[in-house]
Formats: sequence, structure tokens, C-alpha cells
Amino acid sequence: MKVLSKTAMAVLKQRYLMKDENGNLIETPEGMFKRVAKNIASVEKRYGLQDREIQEIEKKFYNLMINLDFLPNSPTLMNAGRKYQQLAACFVLPIEDSIESIFDALKNAAIIHQSGGGTGFNFSKLRPKGDLVKSSSGVASGPVSFMKIFDAASEQIKQGGMRRGANMGILNVNHPDIIEFITVKDDPNVLTNFNISVAITDEFMNAMKENRKYPLINPRTKKIVREVEARKIFDLLILMAWKNADPGVIFIDTINKANPTPHIGKIESTNPCGEVPLLPWEACNLGSINVANFVKNRKIDYQRLSRTVQMAVRFLDNVIDACKYPLRQIDQIVKANRKIGLGIMGFADLLIQLEIIYGSEESFQIADELMEFIKKEAQKTSEQLAEERGVFPNYNGSIYDGKIRLRNATLTSIAPTGTLSIIAGCSSSIETIFAVVFRREILGGQVFFDVNPLFEKIAKEEGFYSDALMAKIAKQGTVSNILEIPKEIRDIFVTALEVSPEAHVKMQATFQKHVDNAVSKTVNLPKSATVDDVKRVFLLAYELGCKGITVYRYGSKEHQVLSIGEGENNRNKIHKKNEMKCPECGSTYIEQHTSCQFCRTCGFSKCLL
Repeated sequence: MKVLSKTAMAVLKQRYLMKDENGNLIETPEGMFKRVAKNIASVEKRYGLQDREIQEIEKKFYNLMINLDFLPNSPTLMNAGRKYQQLAACFVLPIEDSIESIFDALKNAAIIHQSGGGTGFNFSKLRPKGDLVKSSSGVASGPVSFMKIFDAASEQIKQGGMRRGANMGILNVNHPDIIEFITVKDDPNVLTNFNISVAITDEFMNAMKENRKYPLINPRTKKIVREVEARKIFDLLILMAWKNADPGVIFIDTINKANPTPHIGKIESTNPCGEVPLLPWEACNLGSINVANFVKNRKIDYQRLSRTVQMAVRFLDNVIDACKYPLRQIDQIVKANRKIGLGIMGFADLLIQLEIIYGSEESFQIADELMEFIKKEAQKTSEQLAEERGVFPNYNGSIYDGKIRLRNATLTSIAPTGTLSIIAGCSSSIETIFAVVFRREILGGQVFFDVNPLFEKIAKEEGFYSDALMAKIAKQGTVSNILEIPKEIRDIFVTALEVSPEAHVKMQATFQKHVDNAVSKTVNLPKSATVDDVKRVFLLAYELGCKGITVYRYGSKEHQVLSIGEGENNRNKIHKKNEMKCPECGSTYIEQHTSCQFCRTCGFSKCLL
């Protein structure tokens, strides 16, 4: 097995490896991979394979993981062959407009979080704040109030006993409470266990571009409540994303155009990080190939990559059958659609080894070529599995019906791979490197200073490594202005804050072309980025066919996991609220920040920068 970093071992010991009743470790990383490989390979028996054949597949699964070429999502590593046997990472739960449905969803989310999964919800069916409640002759408190209840529950329930539950909360852009939703995380202490996204339609984007109004519709009565200017809502959304990194957006019509089973239902939500759009009750299991391991003599070893994709798809299809789903409804639809999400990590490391600059035209070409290859190889394997085991039950009427016979309704997805990439010792997902040296806070406050292993290796081989140099890099994170480092090396170690916003979006869009599900990617922006920079990012993402977009301006949150230098709090100070009249609607106008003002009633906003 490859040598694991200090950070990787810390993560494995705290979150993944088995312990006895006294909390003492009773499992090694090798033992974990053996446990998982044996459990997932055992599924082959139900498809007619003999013991000797199963042992061969188990060995191949083990080698995939022990060599850090492929890792499944965290719940599979944590739970395979253990008590929970809940192996999926992503779930979407429906919420209807009733107290029973709301609290059933809350209970189901708690069960899922306890087993290590994350949950996504669309709260748009809930009646707006102030609407009639006939049963009590009272008024509704609105979707945001119920989100806060979900958030409080998540705070108390750790995922798999290791971390607090992760949630995605979505509200449709035409919901009457959309302004309250967009601005809710302006208070950094609210919805701390939620990512939030606005579900934006093509109709809204057209209204915004044409500078006209669009209707807000009460989901209970289906009647128009009022019309608002689309551009003002969009500008408020951009302002909050610039200021707080929330909300993100999902382009819901773009998502449903790619829905593989439209005859089963419409997609309303995604998992917590946005890379898996799912139908109500659906779940999905994910895995990522460490593509940094497939560079040989400055070329991608596509032959070995092909074999890895084949085994990874087989592994993930087996996970569907090995998993014990927490609810009957989930078990039924998961096995009817058999969605999996194979993605990659280590992409930035791959580019560095190829001596290609992240964000260059050549990097987009490599991304296009690489993901197209993975998708084609995944489809070939799914076709073979369909021959062996049958197509997914909801195949008839799907977008594949009569075109290609597949075992799985979806095959590919790009997940963030935050923890998996730590274990694998590679760069996260398709992101560029955050910094050459940076501060990482994980596991409830433990701090590690990470040095890019490729940079350290090259620096030592080329003879310019020194403690003084590394200390200098640690203060600023980047090497772009350190002249004692050769320029060709400085160029390939471009960091997240040095890549242009447009290049970040273009990279996401390039991968999305060959991904069935969606792509989780963060557009990292320097602290100096403007509101207009964020606006350009959102517009470009829509134009290029991304299914969603998220930005993070450095220092925009009080706490961030990755930071440069000493990791000081860089968030803009929030001042005490000052009330004044809104120049648009005359209601109370709230100033909460030195750089922006907004009205919660009509959406009027003003940037003071």
C-alpha cells in the first residue's frame, strides 16, 4: 500500500477504521479495504458466480482501493461489512405541504444522517409565510422556519457517528418566500448544516435578461401572489452569494432535460453538494478514480484506466445490492433505476505531471478527452452488466429506451471528494490545487499544514528546496512571484485563487458535457472579487450548460476549512442592523453590512463598494 499522509491517517482513525467498545482501534487501513472488498464482491454470488470467481473479483476490488486508484464514497468505506450496511452517500426526500409530511421527512433524514448519508430537500411545496392554515385558523410560518427545525435536528445527529448531518435546501425561484430564503444565511449562525440553492428556471433567466417581471406563485392555491422584477431578485441572489457564499443555484430545467427517467417523475432536488440530481426517495452511491495515478511518461495510461473504470462500475453496481436502505420507498426506487456516480479526483495533479497549466486551453482539451473516455468505458461496462444481469427495471420509457441497453440509469458524477482525496493523497475532484502550502482544519478543530507532495518532490529533485523557501510559500500559498523557482514550475502550480473565474466555470462545463448526473465544483474567488465577477460566473454557467454553480469568495465566511497563512478571520464585519425606508416599496430597509444593503420585502439591493 502507498504511504498514507499524517492527515490521511488522522481521518481514517477518527472516522473510518473499526474500534472496539472502548474506542480502541481494531482495524488497519488494509483491513478496512479487505472488509469492503469482501462485502461488495459477495454480491456476485446472487448473479451466479462461483466462489473462485468471486475471490478473483474481491482481489481486484481490494487492489483498486489499496493502490488508491479508486475509492468509493465514505458510507461504503465506513459501513460495508458492519452493523449499518448503509452504503449510499446521497438521498433526496420529498416534503409535502402538511405537518405530517414535514416531520416524517425530518425523522427520515435523522435515520439517514445516523447511517452516514446526506439529504437534499426541496421546500417549495410548503405554503408561504402568512398564508392560511385552515385546521387551526392560524397563519403559516413558511418554508424557512421549517428549515431551521431541520437544521437544529442535524446539529444533534452525527452522520455515521462521525460528523453532523449535511443537507441541501432548495426553494424554487417563483416561491413567494424567495427573498427570505435568499437572505437567510446573511446571519452566519443560521442554517449552519445546510447548503442552500435557488432552483432557477429558463423562464426566470429569460425574464431577467429581458428586464421584466415574473410571477411568484402560492404553491397551495397555485395562484399568482404578486409579480416582481426578475433582475432585482437575481441581483439580490448574486449579492448574497458574493457576501456569504450562499445561496448557490441549480438550473432546474437544464437538470430535467437530462433526467434519464422522466416517465417516473421530475427531479426537484440534489444531494448536499449538488453533484447528484435525484427524484424524490432516490439515493445514489458514488466513487472516484484517482487519475493522478494514471500518468506514465507524461502521458495518460488509458489502457490501465479502462480496466479501472470497468471494475469501478462493477463495484458501484454491486453496492446497490449490498446496501441496506433505511426506508422501503428508497429501496424500491434505487433498485428500479440503479443510479451510480463514477467520478474522478487528482485532476490538478494529473495536469501538473503532464506539465499543463490549469485553466489553459490545453487543460480543457485534456478534461474533455479524459471524461469522454471514462463515460464511454463506463457505458460499455454497464452494457455488459445489462447482458449479465438485466437492464434497470425502469428502462422502458427512459431516455435510453431503444438506443442503448444499460444496467444503470446514470453512470457518472463529479463529487467534491474532500475526505477521499485526503486519504488518496491527491488534489480534490476536478479542482485546481488550493495552494502549494495551506492550512487545513478538520475533525472538529485539528489543524494540519499541507504541502503539495508533487511540488515538494520536484523542488528536491531540481535542487531549490529549502526550509526558508517553504516558510515563504506558506505565508502566501502561491509560488507565482518567487523568482528562485524556475518559471515553468511556477506556471504549472497555479492555485485556485489565481485561476480566472471564467476558467473555473469553463472547466466545470467541459466535464459536464460527459457527466450523466452533475458536477460539484466551487468557483474560488479572491477576497477582492466584485459582485459583478459573481454575476458573470452565474451567467456563464447557465450559458455553458452547467446544472448548477457555487462560488466562494475567500474570507466570506467566518470559518473556512482551507486557508492560507495563519488562517485569520477574513470575513467582512457584520454591523448592527439599521432600519430605514426602502426607496422602492417603502417598507423597512435593512443595512446589515458595510458593503451592501437590501430590502427583504421587494428585493431591492444596493452595493456600496
